Amino acid sequence: MKRSFIFYAFVLLYFLPSFAQYPVIQGVSVRIFYDKEIRTWDGFGFNYVETAQTYDYRKFPQDYGGFSLLDESEKAEIIDLVFGEDGLKVGVVKMFYDPFHQTEPGGAYDHETTTCHMREFVRRGLAKTHERGDDLNIITTLYGPPAYMTLQKKIRGRDMDIAHKEDLADYLVNWVKFLREKEKLPVNYVSLHNEGEDWERWPLDGKDPNIGHGHDYNMFWTPELVCEMVKLTRQKLDKAGLKSVGVTPGETSNWYRFSYWGYADILAEDTKALQSLGLITSHGFYLGGYETRWFSDHNCLGTELIRSKKPGLHAWVTSTSWGKMDAKNIKEMHDNIYSARVNAIIPWAGIQRPVQWVGGDPNPGSAFIVNEDGSYEIRRGYYFYKQISRAGQPGMVVCRTLSMDTEIPVIAFGQAKTKNPNAFVVTNTNNTTDKTVIIEIFGCNSKKFRAYRTTEDETNKYHAIGIFEVNEGKIKYLAPKGSVTTFFAE
Repeated sequence: MKRSFIFYAFVLLYFLPSFAQYPVIQGVSVRIFYDKEIRTWDGFGFNYVETAQTYDYRKFPQDYGGFSLLDESEKAEIIDLVFGEDGLKVGVVKMFYDPFHQTEPGGAYDHETTTCHMREFVRRGLAKTHERGDDLNIITTLYGPPAYMTLQKKIRGRDMDIAHKEDLADYLVNWVKFLREKEKLPVNYVSLHNEGEDWERWPLDGKDPNIGHGHDYNMFWTPELVCEMVKLTRQKLDKAGLKSVGVTPGETSNWYRFSYWGYADILAEDTKALQSLGLITSHGFYLGGYETRWFSDHNCLGTELIRSKKPGLHAWVTSTSWGKMDAKNIKEMHDNIYSARVNAIIPWAGIQRPVQWVGGDPNPGSAFIVNEDGSYEIRRGYYFYKQISRAGQPGMVVCRTLSMDTEIPVIAFGQAKTKNPNAFVVTNTNNTTDKTVIIEIFGCNSKKFRAYRTTEDETNKYHAIGIFEVNEGKIKYLAPKGSVTTFFAE
């Protein structure tokens, strides 16, 4: 009896591996944690660029956004596509402030001539936003100061004439007052510069004979100048009764430069500057590869350094590329949110009139193109952007996500105290292979999610693909190659 037991036990152990089954991996493991909130989300935005390059507006007027070519019905269509209930539903707008609003110290301001189409776009957008019961958050950015404020005394002069620092602060404040009081626009932030850190855009002696030609407006802003002007502008705003308007440190070309070129450090070390700072800003342009000085990443060192001294301060991407208007562009958005740790994203000019950009725009992606015959086109970039802009509405929260495939980045927004449903965005950046994704959802009681999809082959353009059931806390989904899919909780 004992011998028989031992014999059968031996046989069972010997043959057991042949009966065991290997675990089956059904797809990419993704986890979404609505019970792990990371930060408040201020929204996705839009930027209408009007006067961006001309060095003499009287001789060469410019409307890069193209509204001047459209008829009333076309304008209404675009406003609805951007701000309407079924459109992008953006919650943030950026307005540039060009150098042509004053010509001499103490001189009269002309805020209307060079900005009429941009202001019309934003006024209409605000009205459409109010129709759906929401509001806009507006930031205005100094594109470049008047010529007289520079040592070169030319448009795009490289160096600040420090004798005019008060004039520059007044220039900023007067524009904000105009927008808030006359235009009735909710301007909440004023930003000091546009890519003013890039000193190599001028020759080393600063005597470029072509200053004023062939580029968007800039002036070189040292970290010291930024720090000084943050404090002075805060004082001027307070004196003008604009205490609710925050000051930003301007907008470096990317987060890497903000973190490592000295801008974050000087602000973090100056108590008064830190107190004066209302928002952290930078452009979110990304460029991998160390072989170029334009290298950038989604770096949060500078932002977190300032937040360590001033907890809770929000950070915005105030310009970022539309890339190739594809799924990889949404991956860049993912990295700005989760790696750069921002609270809002505004892409570069969303509506473009290509012939108006001298030499061709280095960032030609957009949501719309306006043609010289007065027609317009909705581009692929619009539909990819719509996937995330509708998901991440102002007042929602960014939530923790995990994905065991770098080609499947996932973004999640929790509803918080808003009227918006919990939402998440699944991207497949691989443009040759469909991928099965197993999505496990925590902290959300919804048993159904409604989904919309955009694909690089344009067979889907924010196309409704149906309702997905949550079974045992999971959704199984086949993400097509080069696709972005947004799921909204029912």
